[in-house]
Amino acid sequence: MAVTLRRIREKDLEQIMNWRMDEDITRYMNTNPKLTLEGQKRWLESIRKNPDVSYWMILVDGQEAGVINLTGLTREDGNLGWAYYMGEKRLRSIKTALSLEMSMYDYIFDILDKNALYSDVFTLNMGVIKLHLLCGCEIVEEIYNHICKEGVYYDVTFMRMTKERWFDIRETKKYEKIDFSLGDEEEE
Repeated sequence: MAVTLRRIREKDLEQIMNWRMDEDITRYMNTNPKLTLEGQKRWLESIRKNPDVSYWMILVDGQEAGVINLTGLTREDGNLGWAYYMGEKRLRSIKTALSLEMSMYDYIFDILDKNALYSDVFTLNMGVIKLHLLCGCEIVEEIYNHICKEGVYYDVTFMRMTKERWFDIRETKKYEKIDFSLGDEEEE
């Protein structure tokens, strides 16, 4: 499978809205939003104007498959946050997940020259925690009852990859490289 990225376009908004409200996606996220197309248009306009964030559409063999993002791009300490989800179940694979994650490390450490990449994962989402560990991430801390969503409290595991660690272990990892910088061209 060929995985590529591109900036989010207005024509993507309905699909993104449907993915983001899908229970299979939201069960591991901090909110269960009730989105509208008008609200999605405002969101797209806000992220386009915000130098602190980058969002890409994930394409698998040319088909829209999910969304990946970075936050904290303007932080002076060089620490970023990131998240992604694959909305199209039929296009999910461990190979794609590994390639996305480790290519993100290449992008933020080699191209953006940042210091660390952080993620927070619901502790019950053991599949993603194991994936991050397989890619070389470290667990920073676990906070119990950290997120309250619709009256239910969830534990959250905070993880990170540092530039130093990635440079130490990168040669031991096998993954298909995805060029994040190719996804930076202007939206259509």
